[in-house]
Amino acid sequence: MIQELTTYFGHIFEDALLHEINQVGTFKEVSEGSTLIEIGQYIKSMPLLVTGVIKVLREDSHGDELLLYFLENGDTCAMTLSCCMGQTKSEVRAIAETDSKLVMIPVQKMEEWLAQYKSWRNYVLETYHSRLNELLETVDSIAFLKMDERLLKYLHDKTRVTNDRIIHNTHQEIAYDLHTSRVVVSRLLKKLENMGKLELHRSHITMVTH
Repeated sequence: MIQELTTYFGHIFEDALLHEINQVGTFKEVSEGSTLIEIGQYIKSMPLLVTGVIKVLREDSHGDELLLYFLENGDTCAMTLSCCMGQTKSEVRAIAETDSKLVMIPVQKMEEWLAQYKSWRNYVLETYHSRLNELLETVDSIAFLKMDERLLKYLHDKTRVTNDRIIHNTHQEIAYDLHTSRVVVSRLLKKLENMGKLELHRSHITMVTH
């Protein structure tokens, strides 16, 4: 595990911290579609994402979901940090968008490292900053963009984080992420195809423009 930690976090953390993470962290592999964090659960450890993509979702009172942001290699979730440090229940759901590898860090070590390692403090603060900016983008998208613009942004975000122009999600799965209906998504995808932005296939969507 130390080799993968060095590859993805060596530019962020000093060697002493990398070795501590290797010693106390729990390595975990999850398959696409697996739920990592559930709404309402207490979180005892914080995930460092080594490889893969995780999507973080919020749920309304009717059980409908809204995509907040994606986590990529080298990321962690600010919501998880808050829950771990405050010992509160999670208010988000985290699902593996692709097969992923993570290192789970015990909450007590997170607190120790804030005082012990400057690189860890900087990482935690930068994580809060990055996730806040992504949340603001989500709010702006809902408030100011039309649904077809939101859909196109969502598709571009997915191709960016997965590094793949082919999107395998169903129209219904996309609708869940955008908190809208499958009928609306299907209609707008057809509109975007007619505009030359993408190609629709039976089992996937291919993005044409970036």
